Amino acid sequence: MNRRLHLGRLATLLTLGPALSACSSGLNALKPSSTYGFTEGVSYGPHPRQKLDVYRPTRPAPPGGWPVVVFFYGGSWHWGSRAEYTFAGEALASRGVLALIADYRLYPDVRYPDFLDDSARATAHALREASRLGGNPQRVYVMGHSAGAYNAAMVALDERWLKAQGHSPAALAGWIGLAGPYEFLPISNPQAQVVFHHPDYPPGTQPIDYVRPHAPRAFLGAAHDDHLVNPVRNTEQMAERLKAAGAPVQMKLYEGVDHVTLVASMAWSLRWMSTVLDDVSSFMLQDPKTTTASK
Repeated sequence: MNRRLHLGRLATLLTLGPALSACSSGLNALKPSSTYGFTEGVSYGPHPRQKLDVYRPTRPAPPGGWPVVVFFYGGSWHWGSRAEYTFAGEALASRGVLALIADYRLYPDVRYPDFLDDSARATAHALREASRLGGNPQRVYVMGHSAGAYNAAMVALDERWLKAQGHSPAALAGWIGLAGPYEFLPISNPQAQVVFHHPDYPPGTQPIDYVRPHAPRAFLGAAHDDHLVNPVRNTEQMAERLKAAGAPVQMKLYEGVDHVTLVASMAWSLRWMSTVLDDVSSFMLQDPKTTTASK
């Protein structure tokens, strides 16, 4: 199969949502198994969807422990499972990052803001358990793609969610958003509309409204040609707002990928497509204290 045909089929499968598992099976089957140790189904709350998988690097931990990241997948808050993102857990662990791939409750069982409570619970679990897992509790990050990037942004910027778990965004070393929606009212996507109570949108739903000077450092990535989540309105505007506030931010737009293949390019078999894995892992491996605001 030539690359163009392969990528066309990949993008079609991924954008179908429920068919994601079929594509992810291929990405997951091709991943190496020697780069990580695996612990499945760790509970971070009482609900069956409040579970996460742990990908522990096999390389020696640096002094203080590995950086830790909690990863939230996309799917319009309608679908997704942590089992479909084994490729992402392996990718991050292969770079020396302790990765926690978290499930969270989805529509129609919940709507906004319940999945943010889940995201904060998973993050609080990481902060609490980092040392026991070999991670550095001072180097905990949240990361997400698409809807998952929204979750990560809200946990990192809106103090309500971590405060309810006895923590603060100040406890985070940073956050990473890939192709995230950060300013999207009014909502045109029917799937997102029902999640956010259209047309009666609750106040305080937009991550960009919570930018502040002391926000955790950020890495924002997006496909230059993203036709699902506008990179100018979302990624570029968020980066500009953070920079104007004096918060440390790095931003990169990627050529040759789209909304879906941006995250898929983290998989071992697709890393030729972009440098996103190198970029996000470098962001987490560098000393947060030496980072300055940039774009």
